[in-house]
Amino acid sequence: MDRQQISRIAHADHPIAAPLDDDSVRRLLDRAVPGDGARVLDLGCGGGEWLLRALAAHPRLTAEGVDLSDSALDHARAAAVRLGVADRLTLHRQDAARFAAPHRFDLVLCVGSTHAFGGLSATLAAVREHLAPGGRVLVGDGFWERDPSPEAVEMLGDLADLPTTLGQVTAGGWTPVGGHTSTRRELDAYEWSWTGTLAGWALDHPAHPDRTQALRAADAHRDEWLRTYRDSFGFLCLVLRPTDA
Repeated sequence: MDRQQISRIAHADHPIAAPLDDDSVRRLLDRAVPGDGARVLDLGCGGGEWLLRALAAHPRLTAEGVDLSDSALDHARAAAVRLGVADRLTLHRQDAARFAAPHRFDLVLCVGSTHAFGGLSATLAAVREHLAPGGRVLVGDGFWERDPSPEAVEMLGDLADLPTTLGQVTAGGWTPVGGHTSTRRELDAYEWSWTGTLAGWALDHPAHPDRTQALRAADAHRDEWLRTYRDSFGFLCLVLRPTDA
């Protein structure tokens, strides 16, 4: 079982691959989508959940998603067919950092995938190349709520605190016009769902050859969360517009 398969199973009960509940996702999309006829791009779309929800809410919206995971893209295609939005969704199996399109987009998303570009600032620089005049960006990334341990920094990267993160965003030429800081309830619910769903799958498949690996992955993730980063990690989503556009 590779990491993509583990992630797909672990996110079965929490399809948004970030610590956000359904109401937070809806509010962010309501704030970010500029109109029903918008053209939307998700860089690092995974199973396409953000795009699927946007397509379901806006009957004239069209969307494109970019990801390297075949299984995630297959999941997005199947879900789009079930929802009746497949004719408005285009998916690309490609490195998000190398993606190029012949047109620009009214909304560009990158939630939980900034590592594909080398961090938040690099992500926003890349996203600008895809953005149509008057467009918006919905980006989500981690930050440190409290001083992290060296082990947390090694695991999750050299993040900044919340004020510094916002300062980096505005210094890059962006103005926040909306946002959401994940609550402790959202952060914990996401981790309990991730570890619990994966462990539950293993217990439900006692004869599966990957059962032991799945249980070990769930145990390891839960231990890392509780011992290494639970008390210091936060997650921020921002709706941005170019300051000088």
